[in-house]
Amino acid sequence: MTTNTQTRTSRIARLRTLSVAGIATMGAAAAALTLTSTSAQAAETTSVGASVVKASADGSQTARGYANNLDGWIKQSLAIMKAKGIPGSYEGLHRNIMRESSGNPNAQNNWDVNAQKGIPSKGLLQVIQPTFSAYHVGGTAYNVTDPVANITAAANYAAHRYGSIDNVNSAY
Repeated sequence: MTTNTQTRTSRIARLRTLSVAGIATMGAAAAALTLTSTSAQAAETTSVGASVVKASADGSQTARGYANNLDGWIKQSLAIMKAKGIPGSYEGLHRNIMRESSGNPNAQNNWDVNAQKGIPSKGLLQVIQPTFSAYHVGGTAYNVTDPVANITAAANYAAHRYGSIDNVNSAY
């Protein structure tokens, strides 16, 4: 087996394990999941938007398999970033989010120089609209306060300016 085939086979096995866990956790609603792998499903497991039912620790879930909370938003952003070649780690994103917004996706800075110019910083990573527009990542919502769009646009900006969001340790 080649490395790519082994990786794909490993991903399919993990998908099957998650599917079985999802069925056990989510009951009849998850019973519609298929455990049979086709070539189309194998290809889908490597795509960013793969639709997998996955339960979070608190039992909530989203259609894309990520929890609708900070942990889920970061993980979904990381999957998109990986697919788009944008560097960054969970730790780097989390550290910067906590410093910028304390994890509040609706945070808005109404007092800094940008706000005085009429373009306040918004969202988890406090992005201004022009920066969001310039570094928006396709496949995410075009809304600066959408958590996943905000994270991926900010990480894309940081990658271009600093090499990675992991290299950002203060306001950027």
